[in-house]
Amino acid sequence: MKRQNFRKQRKRKKWLKYTAFTVVAAFSAIIVGLITLRVYAQVAGAPPLTVPKASVFLDNNGHRIGDYFAAERRYWVELDEISPYLIDATIAVEDKDFYEHSGFDYSRIASALLTDLKTQSMAEGASTLTMQLARNLYLSHAKTWTRKIQEAMYAYRLEVFYDKDEILEGYLNTVNYGHGMYGVEAASRYYFGKSAGDLTLAESALLAGIPKGPSIYSPINDFEKSIGRQQVILSLMDSQQYISTEEKERANSEEIVLKNEQWTATKSIAPYFLDVAWQEAAGLLEKENLNIREGGWTIKTTLNQAHQKAAEEAVADNMPKSDLQVGFVSMDVRTGYVTALVGGRNYEDSSFNRVTQAVRQPGSAIKPLLYAAALENGFTPLTYMDVGETIFTYDNGRATYKPKNVNGQFAEGEMSLAQALAISDNIYAVKTLEKIGYKPYQDILERFDLNVAGADNPSAALGTTENSLFDITSAYNTIANEGKKTKPTTILEIKNGNGEVVYEYKPPEEKQVISEEDAFLLTDMMTGIFDPVFSDYSPATGVSLRPRMTHTYAAKSGTTDSDQWIVGYTPSVTAGVWNGYDQGKTLSVQQDMAATKHVWIDFMETVNKGKANESFKAPEGVEGVLIDIETGKLATDACPKQRMMYLKTEDVPTEKCSSDFFDKESWDNFLDLFPFETFKNFFN
Repeated sequence: MKRQNFRKQRKRKKWLKYTAFTVVAAFSAIIVGLITLRVYAQVAGAPPLTVPKASVFLDNNGHRIGDYFAAERRYWVELDEISPYLIDATIAVEDKDFYEHSGFDYSRIASALLTDLKTQSMAEGASTLTMQLARNLYLSHAKTWTRKIQEAMYAYRLEVFYDKDEILEGYLNTVNYGHGMYGVEAASRYYFGKSAGDLTLAESALLAGIPKGPSIYSPINDFEKSIGRQQVILSLMDSQQYISTEEKERANSEEIVLKNEQWTATKSIAPYFLDVAWQEAAGLLEKENLNIREGGWTIKTTLNQAHQKAAEEAVADNMPKSDLQVGFVSMDVRTGYVTALVGGRNYEDSSFNRVTQAVRQPGSAIKPLLYAAALENGFTPLTYMDVGETIFTYDNGRATYKPKNVNGQFAEGEMSLAQALAISDNIYAVKTLEKIGYKPYQDILERFDLNVAGADNPSAALGTTENSLFDITSAYNTIANEGKKTKPTTILEIKNGNGEVVYEYKPPEEKQVISEEDAFLLTDMMTGIFDPVFSDYSPATGVSLRPRMTHTYAAKSGTTDSDQWIVGYTPSVTAGVWNGYDQGKTLSVQQDMAATKHVWIDFMETVNKGKANESFKAPEGVEGVLIDIETGKLATDACPKQRMMYLKTEDVPTEKCSSDFFDKESWDNFLDLFPFETFKNFFN
């Protein structure tokens, strides 16, 4: 018996000794852990209470035109600039013991841990405002244990180095309120059209409910759910004695008026342009090993506000009340600077940029590029070809192609290249491609940085290869610049947050894409689309705009079943317009089909108003001569259809036209009336 008691006492002493050791070891571990944590916090230092700054955009004259937040719009405000109602509502619903704990609510953590272990998931969280701030500033929102541990470490450091008001201010300025609005000031402006300091109790309670699920509790997405959560928060504020029951009742009965429409009315100037500029700036900074998402950049752009205003007004005045969409871009001829850009009818409805992102068939707008290749391969503006109805065979005779003209008609007899371009004859274009071959045409497209895929069949002459309006307009800009390549740009200069220049635009080395002579000949021929002297079975394609023209323009239009284009220029500015439907619906309404040219001429006339007319100057080796349109000979008073045309010196005709009583066919028919062969031979 004594031996048994001795053994029990001995076991008990061992257990007590072991327990004591375990407690001491655990306590020591905790102490060491806390010391280590404190040392870590001191070594790591204070985590920054900052968010990415806005980057500012300037126009070409240095005037501010907008800002960019990398998809997150933030405005930092001090705590005393925020409505006390919103502060109280946020604490009541998110972390009622915020001012009592040291960054961690241990009772909530224990409860959440038990729930997570039972469900084998991370179904329940226990994040304090400090932990949420740590997540908002430094971490992703992935539900993993690793992220939770990192969140706790950051939260500890925040509590060590900042007081509660600083942490609360940081939280309120970084939390997501939906629709790209981060922080109370951005959210208050967006939802209610006022500063966060002016929010009522009812508005504050509604706003405080959104961060739990921005897509669920946004009053724009689901007003009823948003109001339901607002009422829960008002009850919490009442029970926690932030407000009285009477205040709660008044807030519950207050009508909520959303004013987010006012936000959309005050968006930045030229939003489609700014998107393009942001993307270009991001690429330029990346080359300097800099990240645009850091923010704080001052980006000087090429935007000309007068051009942008003219473009937007031209679109607004001429677009019909239909689903028809639009793309517009203008460029400076000499520099390639993008001066204006409209990527659609309404940026708020669709941020898809129909200038840079959409690729469509340009139709006959591609013909100047085809004829550039023709001029390099023996053609002149006075090269005549039969343009009657024609069936083409290709692919070694295995396939046929029967092009038509827009009005379904065909010319009788021959037509010059200049006239074919003016009235956009399709038979002439396909015959040209057949004569010069696919390779020279593809080579031209590549030189102008245009898509060549599909440019290996007869239909390519009529613009079936897909390109963006941006690229087509850039190609025309190169022609306008005497054949010297212009690389479009939207960025002139980028400065960092310290005002240091990190990028400055430098013009690229000049590269002659086509000869100056050929560029001028194309330009001169494109002035012909406005001249009725070229009208034949179909009018010159731009003749309807002639009464409105006060300046000299060179241009070309293009039409497909679902697209309308016109691109043209003066010696100073190039502008391109596209109209169509996003889903490629067939264009059939006349008002929709007429909009393109009206947008273009409105813009060109507006930006050139009050300026002296600029004429295109012929280079050396090119001469202007008066030509008879019908025959291609030098015009005389006897030939009614005549026009000043430009040709290379070696191509100027020497024979003059004459106004014979009979043309050759009629004369032959007349001679056939006489049976005597000797008589006919005498006259022939």
